[in-house]
Amino acid sequence: MGLEEWQVTVIHPATRWCAPPPGANPDARAIRLADVVLESGEVLPEVVVTFQTWGRLTPDADNAVLVEHALTGDSHVEGEAGPGQPTPGWWPGLIGPGRPLDTDELFVVAMNVLGGCRGTTGPGSTAPDGRPWGSRFPRTTIRDQVSVEAAVADALGIDAWFLVLGGSMGGMRAIEWAGGHPDRTRSALILASAAHATADQIAWGQAQNLAITSDPDFAGGDYYGTGRVPAAGLGIARRIAHTTYRSAEELNDRFGTRAQAGEDPLSDGRFAVESYLDHQAGKLVGRFDAGAYVHLTAAMATHDVARGRGSLVDVLGSYEGLLRVAAVDTDRLFPAKLSEEIVSAYGRGHVRMMRSAHGHDGFLIETEQVGAIVTETVADARRHRWPVRAAG
Repeated sequence: MGLEEWQVTVIHPATRWCAPPPGANPDARAIRLADVVLESGEVLPEVVVTFQTWGRLTPDADNAVLVEHALTGDSHVEGEAGPGQPTPGWWPGLIGPGRPLDTDELFVVAMNVLGGCRGTTGPGSTAPDGRPWGSRFPRTTIRDQVSVEAAVADALGIDAWFLVLGGSMGGMRAIEWAGGHPDRTRSALILASAAHATADQIAWGQAQNLAITSDPDFAGGDYYGTGRVPAAGLGIARRIAHTTYRSAEELNDRFGTRAQAGEDPLSDGRFAVESYLDHQAGKLVGRFDAGAYVHLTAAMATHDVARGRGSLVDVLGSYEGLLRVAAVDTDRLFPAKLSEEIVSAYGRGHVRMMRSAHGHDGFLIETEQVGAIVTETVADARRHRWPVRAAG
């Protein structure tokens, strides 16, 4: 089945994008969902979900792979920057003919997350009354994000994913697929993530969100359409976050206490590491929305695949699909013990350890190691005996 045969449209930026592009991303497609019921019981009357695809779906729809992006990522997993797409693909080399996600055999889908700002409905989108949602946008959870993805899968004719994979926040959604929709998830690959948020992650997230919400230009979340953007707050949040994404050893090795070229820290100049964080902050402010950042960070804080379902062993021990877990040895935000907890609850296999000097961001940077793990997972998923249940 070709994408042109589905009831989808090319989405144009009628709602707020992270950085307004000169034109829509020509590779993006969109599906509109009506009356989306959230975990809280609130209802979103309409949700537009934008996504990209690679490869072709088989007639039996048994070759579909879902790639889940992290907090400030998007559906543009592979490809160059261009119109409507300010950044290149964030996992280069993984999708395509002969690659780990081989599009000669697999149909790969990546969706922009609910509550974000890359085309899928979020705080900056237009509400039914014609005004931006802003502070009125209801709080959503990782489960809500996955429920929306499940509705899109329904619309695309995908009863079950051959594989769901993602890292960090994307890994939270991947494990939620396995725990919350086990009959629709033949295999899952969780990279640098966790089965639940930790107090440490929640604490770092609170500091980031307070940096944004304390910016006067945030205006309580209702800055959309005012010409004001809480750039200072978002920049501070990114500096805090990026420090947790990298290892202390890497920062010390790369920068030490060196001054930035041409500047003197004794005379109000910057250290080299401060210049580096300023650069990272500026890049994010140029492409991401502060309201979406606050919303998604809050969603991550409530992540717990076992909430209301018993123990983690109850949830994952009964999962009959293939569950593969990988960690980064220097990750201080999602330390390896969180991956070990997942494997222990599942009761089979072991953690695949990625070696990296880069900390949490290793799952994005070490593409060769990630590619090897993905290749192994795809091969093992083909051999795994997954029970096929009758519909209904």
